[in-house]
Amino acid sequence: MDSLIFKKSGRIGYLTLNRPDKYNAFDEKMVEEFETFISERMHDNSVGVIILDGGRAKGFCAGLDMQTFGPEIFSMAPGDAYNAQARMSRLMLGLRRIPQPVICCIHGAAAGIGFSLAMASDIRIIAHGAKFSAAYINIGLGGADMASSYFLPRLIGSGRANEFLLTGNWMEDEEAMKLGFASRLMPKEKMMETATELADVMLGKNPLGIKMTKEAININIDAGGLEAAIHLEDRNQMMMAFAMSKTTPDTQV
Repeated sequence: MDSLIFKKSGRIGYLTLNRPDKYNAFDEKMVEEFETFISERMHDNSVGVIILDGGRAKGFCAGLDMQTFGPEIFSMAPGDAYNAQARMSRLMLGLRRIPQPVICCIHGAAAGIGFSLAMASDIRIIAHGAKFSAAYINIGLGGADMASSYFLPRLIGSGRANEFLLTGNWMEDEEAMKLGFASRLMPKEKMMETATELADVMLGKNPLGIKMTKEAININIDAGGLEAAIHLEDRNQMMMAFAMSKTTPDTQV
């Protein structure tokens, strides 16, 4: 991979966006590499936690590369443009589907796709000066794009989410913390260390428990009610208990 760098240290996977000269903006090649990364992690038991960061770029991710890929999409036939849109948006779904928790370290600006990558991650650590924008609406498109209309209201409530999606205004670092968008705010040079510490804590738990906890959180965001949420938790806990004891329900007295 060129647009992405993926390294492993033990069971921690470090994924770095690697187009620093383009502010990590996504072109078609970067989309293809991210698709491959998601596919390879889906059944990869050698990686327990993933840490995503923006590497050497001035900011985390500027969104879609409007010098290359953006104009290409706008000039495509409608069916081809729709397919290009669908491929990019499914990256956000992929981040939620992979079993590994994703810790996202964000510095500088995260706009458009960059904002959505942060939202699709499970934990957000932000550096001082980080800021976020649903910039889609600022380039003449709808403000609801790349899963933003799904994730943002669930993360910070629809009142403020609606404002950001409709205006494209920036969410600054302190505001992101106050709204509960991120869990940690710190100097940029401390982010990877903190993310690794969190990853190590998770890796000290039962791997199946971590996988099923992520699954339960994501499914129960959409659960029809408390009873449905409890049913899923009950199922997971009993599966865990049986796996740990190496017994099955029909062997119980």
